[in-house]
Amino acid sequence: MAIAYLGLGSNLGNRQKNLAQALKLMSKKVVVQEISSIYETEPVGYEQQSLFLNLVCRVSTELSPEELLRLAKEIEKKMDRKSSFRNAPRPIDVDILLYDVLVITSQELTIPHARLAERAFVLVPLAEIAPELVHPGNGKAVRQLLAELGSISGVREWGGGEELLNRRRNVSGIR
Repeated sequence: MAIAYLGLGSNLGNRQKNLAQALKLMSKKVVVQEISSIYETEPVGYEQQSLFLNLVCRVSTELSPEELLRLAKEIEKKMDRKSSFRNAPRPIDVDILLYDVLVITSQELTIPHARLAERAFVLVPLAEIAPELVHPGNGKAVRQLLAELGSISGVREWGGGEELLNRRRNVSGIR
């Protein structure tokens, strides 16, 4: 079984419900081991849109990275995400951040996520559940990447992520 970290975000409709629905759909194909708190974050790229709710989850899976990407895209499609323009508002966004210690660069998939080290809305929740996790591309721990980022303004803790699946935090006993 592989371990992957996924970033989920929503800024259209009932954002919390969207995150919960995506996690439930995902849990049909992967084991969701741990979920960060939910963070309300300012949009990046295209700023004329509503605030996002973001979280990071750790999953174990028998899916290959490419199959996991297909699952992420299926969930986005099922939840009515439209591909209008880059950084557009969306009911759900599911990104593969890390997959084991793999480094993959292909036309359809980049792991670790290309902008992982630049985005507070990803690093803050990732550091919450895996601060010592090492980025396989640059050899730095997540907590170090977050410290190097500097400002995390625009990222505010909003609520508990585990409640989305009606589970207690740290469900696997691993921290």
